[in-house]
Amino acid sequence: MTNHNNDSGSVTADPHGDDQPKTYSAGRNWLITVPVAVLLLLAILFGTSAFIHGQLLSLGGDIWRDYNMLRVDMAEPACDPDMDIDARVAQSQANAAEPDEDSLFDAGPSDPAALRQSLEAQRSQCVASYERYEYNQQVTSTSSLRAFRSLELGMGRINQLGQEFQSYILILLIMIGGFVALVLNEQIALRVPRSRLDYRVSAGSQVVANIAMAVSGFAWLRLDSGGDLTLNALWLVTFLVLAIAAGYRFLRVPSHASDKGSLLYAPLTVPLYCWLALVSILYFFLSEGYLSGPAIQLGKMLRFADLYTAIGLYVWVGMMLKHTRIAELLFGVFRSWEMRPEFVVIIVVLASAWPTAYTGASGIFVLAIGAVIYQELRIAGTYRQLAVASTAMSGSMGVVLNPCLMVVIIAALNRQVTTDQLFGWGLYVFALAAVIFTGFVYLTRKSRPHLATPDDAIPATRVALGPILPYVVIGFAVVFVYTHLLGQSFNEFSAPVILPLVMLALLGYDRWRAQRLYQAAIYKADRGQAAGPAYKPSGFWNALRAATAETSVLIGALLMLMVLSIVFGGVMERSGVMELFPDQFASVWYATAVLVIMLVAIGMIMEPYGAIILVSATLAPVAYDNGINPIHFWMMVLAAFELGYLSPPVALNQLLTRQVVGDDEIQAAKAEVANDPSFWRRHEGMLLPITVMATTLLLVAFAPLVFMELF
Repeated sequence: MTNHNNDSGSVTADPHGDDQPKTYSAGRNWLITVPVAVLLLLAILFGTSAFIHGQLLSLGGDIWRDYNMLRVDMAEPACDPDMDIDARVAQSQANAAEPDEDSLFDAGPSDPAALRQSLEAQRSQCVASYERYEYNQQVTSTSSLRAFRSLELGMGRINQLGQEFQSYILILLIMIGGFVALVLNEQIALRVPRSRLDYRVSAGSQVVANIAMAVSGFAWLRLDSGGDLTLNALWLVTFLVLAIAAGYRFLRVPSHASDKGSLLYAPLTVPLYCWLALVSILYFFLSEGYLSGPAIQLGKMLRFADLYTAIGLYVWVGMMLKHTRIAELLFGVFRSWEMRPEFVVIIVVLASAWPTAYTGASGIFVLAIGAVIYQELRIAGTYRQLAVASTAMSGSMGVVLNPCLMVVIIAALNRQVTTDQLFGWGLYVFALAAVIFTGFVYLTRKSRPHLATPDDAIPATRVALGPILPYVVIGFAVVFVYTHLLGQSFNEFSAPVILPLVMLALLGYDRWRAQRLYQAAIYKADRGQAAGPAYKPSGFWNALRAATAETSVLIGALLMLMVLSIVFGGVMERSGVMELFPDQFASVWYATAVLVIMLVAIGMIMEPYGAIILVSATLAPVAYDNGINPIHFWMMVLAAFELGYLSPPVALNQLLTRQVVGDDEIQAAKAEVANDPSFWRRHEGMLLPITVMATTLLLVAFAPLVFMELF
């Protein structure tokens, strides 16, 4: 397909590029792709087992009375249901008439009426126990209950096993993903290695970082004799494996690396997680002499293992989506209306807010869906700088919307706010950001607004919607199974489990449909009605394998950054840096200004979940004490974090965009406008997201203060 830009001639893009079969070495298939797929499927199984187990318990209660009592075979009661109460009372009175002279605590004869009442109660309880026992024996002897009970108890054991093994799944994902990202030089850094010096500096820093973390892990393994030795040993093995892989990469520089290197630029190729590791190691090892300190901080990550595992599942969803034609079909609706590229951008970025709310963080969304968004925007004719900018901030507006997990964590850690309050005001913040983004794109557009006439567009839209309907039906069918058969609503907690299954079903249908279209094209080619297809599209298993291979690289890069971000957060807490922040300010205006700067800085260097925990413990009390409304403060926090993720020197979401679209495309975007006289045009990929989010943050932070001053 060929589209025409206003500034750079024609741009050729193949919307079916990911249809082509992908081939990998047997080693990567069996040592990387298969284990990652198994781990992700286990995470889905364990998550689903909890839903199924809960539904089975409810169903068992509806079918059998007192099902909880029937889940196990009861032992026969040891009491006597035919107790002779009169004889027991008489015996007790006779015994009381002959006091024991050696007893220091003889209370004398008992009250016969009270004793009879007590014995009658005991006999009633015993009779009830036998009734329960006989009911249990009668019902549990049926094959239907035994079969149902075996299924329910088995699912319960799977659920319990999942809770126990969630941490192991996460660490194994970090180890395998980190290994492949390291070997393929795909770790997140400010600059991609190009020269031999770059590669050696990058690999050498990773050798140092991982060996230091392994030393910390070994020190903690020796100290924590009462803890989970297997988990501690697995962390140690993880860092040793990564250190060995980094050593291999240090010795085996890629053949395409140039000989020209610069000592000035080489440090920029050091992965971000290595910088965090270096600062953390220097503090714990040298300042505190606390070798096990970094390893201890990793326990914070394992307490939220399910959240971090969900990141891998979301990325898997995105990579599977990339290997379908769903995005092409959806963008076909826009093409029916002949929209200008800038207005396609507006629709895509605003529409991305809702799925971002389910993924829980903008960076995760960019990593999961960014490649698809960028590719389709380019096919729609969007010039590269605007496509890069739109991809980088595609998830930034959704973190304030229901049911974003960041907001749920904020409400859980801060009793001053509730999720209803935050999500309610989040809608206003989203609307504000949407208006600002639309305004900037409109003011800096390169083309005049245009839409096709309804007479032309509506028929084309109906045609474009036709192929989409089967995907919609399949997706709703999978969600229906969960919401109605398993009784689990589609929310931020169930989405990581449900969405991969939805995408597996959609990928299967899409690959079947691609094969059908291929056969139709071959038939037309045989009849001389059209040119034959250039290649046979990949099947389901090939596409799934390719998506999983790409997933392993991306989750390895992101999770390694999160691991060391958590360790670095421990440095921030223990070092007392946050305590240097003043408790009282001269005015609420001054407090707001200083807090905004601090929050943006935190957003630049920390992953979102760890940053929220840090801010809740340190800056939030300062804000409350200086008269900043808690809801106002947390809206500021979310907007400031998003600005931090888009701003240099780190600009994490920009780096993640480069990670998914490729450094070659980023360099092509720069070359495309290298001679443009406009500073904005030359740097639009960076400036547009920063300008939009900075304007949003300033209005969110200070507009309420202006309102309070005036009214």
